[in-house]
Amino acid sequence: MNPFLGVFFHWLGGLASGSFYVPYKGVRKWSWEVYWLVGGFFSWIIAPWLMASILSNDLVGVLRQQQWGTLWWTYFFGAMWGLGGLTFGLTMRYLGMSLGMGVALGYCAAFGTLVPPIAKSLNSSIPVESSLGDIVGSTAGLVTLAGVFVCLVGILIAAMAGLTKEREMPEAQKKQSIAEFNFRKGILVATFSGIMSACFAFALTAGNPIGEASKAAGTSTLWTGLPKLVVVLLGGFTTNFIWCVFLNIKNGTGYQYFVSKIKPEHLNLTAPVGEGASAPAKATRPDTDQNAPMLRNYLLSALAGTTWYLQFFFYTMGETQMGKYGFASWTLHMASIIIFSTMWGWIFHEWKGSSKKAHGLIAAGIATLIVSTIVIGFGTWLKSAMGEGH
Repeated sequence: MNPFLGVFFHWLGGLASGSFYVPYKGVRKWSWEVYWLVGGFFSWIIAPWLMASILSNDLVGVLRQQQWGTLWWTYFFGAMWGLGGLTFGLTMRYLGMSLGMGVALGYCAAFGTLVPPIAKSLNSSIPVESSLGDIVGSTAGLVTLAGVFVCLVGILIAAMAGLTKEREMPEAQKKQSIAEFNFRKGILVATFSGIMSACFAFALTAGNPIGEASKAAGTSTLWTGLPKLVVVLLGGFTTNFIWCVFLNIKNGTGYQYFVSKIKPEHLNLTAPVGEGASAPAKATRPDTDQNAPMLRNYLLSALAGTTWYLQFFFYTMGETQMGKYGFASWTLHMASIIIFSTMWGWIFHEWKGSSKKAHGLIAAGIATLIVSTIVIGFGTWLKSAMGEGH
């Protein structure tokens, strides 16, 4: 176990998650449901099976030996997480990338981190290593919990920055960077999205027996989390696939997978990543070119989808290094995503025109999140150094 290496892996995962949408910005002519589903095949099907097949032993055999209950709950919570992912884009639509991720992932951090050990306290058969009592009963555990608290404080500060931005910026200025900025709508959607997205942490917990079986099959500890991702992400694929196909039928956009010529009624349509429907772009000069760059779109969507998968590729690696306090992995993951998504928000000028107070708050929020990752890393290292039970 190497907690600082675990923190590093979680940061790499956060970088991947905070950056995956950037290639989608280069997709041209396609409706949202088309490029989201194309990227999703790489995120949820191709990359998980490919990486688990290469880096773990006897993937199919490990999955076959699992009890149906293990497979079902891992898949089910993955599907519930998929619902949160579908509404996640609406959060970014109303709040922007930096604030939207900050608020939604704040709920993810709180629920995904604290619920598993609490559930373990209520039901000892749940496959979680430590109960809340175990964590509170040790110095290292208290330090790690303090890091979780610091993380939530950082997320609150980031949310305050967004509220300040809404109150201070002129309406026209807000619309330049975020076309449909609406703090109240965004907070409501972020609440639902964040809570549902926390189901990913529950899915990973339910899939722990898969990781144990993979280790027993001779897989290196570092890669034992990859087989359970195959099941979790299949659940996420199910909900996203159903919704995207529904939109293909509703909007008549299914032809875009196969032909480059876009129908006139589908030109000048855009949608933020994760949103469920296309919306008219507010462009000053309408686009009359009906030819979509098919190869470019497929390659960029594949790149975005694969980058998205890498967040959990590195997450499972980091989790294997956190030992008894692996419950903090989820907080580290959420914090690192917020940090890197805010970085991209600055690059794309989402905070341009906001006051010094708003800039100071968002900077303080990000700094607090960075401190939280250090505190959590120190807590897991302290656990190892003090020789507390594993």
